[in-house]
Amino acid sequence: MAAMKPITLLLLLSPMLAQAQGVVYRCPGPPVLYTDALSAKEAEAKGCKSIEGAPVSVLQAPRRAAPAAMGAPQAQPATPASGNRVEPQLQKQRDNERRQVLETELRQAEARLAELQREYQGGNPERRGDERNYAKYQERVAELKAAIGRQEADVAALKRELSKL
Repeated sequence: MAAMKPITLLLLLSPMLAQAQGVVYRCPGPPVLYTDALSAKEAEAKGCKSIEGAPVSVLQAPRRAAPAAMGAPQAQPATPASGNRVEPQLQKQRDNERRQVLETELRQAEARLAELQREYQGGNPERRGDERNYAKYQERVAELKAAIGRQEADVAALKRELSKL
């Protein structure tokens, strides 16, 4: 967005302000300019129109909490009873369950990785009977290599998750 020049750029906040300072004009064009610094002739020459009597939308800012000195009630901090926190014992139980699930997944992923590496045999897996075509054999070798890479990434991710606990 282009920076606006600090010319007299006023937004109409209330009709009383407009009456107190004179006529407020809305000038078209990017950016739309609201100003009271133009004479009637200048405004007409630039295509500006008076907004006196026109419907105006006024948005109020959200109310801020009053200071405690004024007697306004203050918001209470979150407590375990308010539902924002979990009891320490329950959280510990959840963490233990999560650790067990991650350890189980890690064992399964490591077993699958070991199986794939045995089958891959360092890049020279045994040829199957249905792989008389060498291209099929190469395709299977490439798939095994990709599967090993994915499985290694899974194992590493599971180990990272466990180290965070």
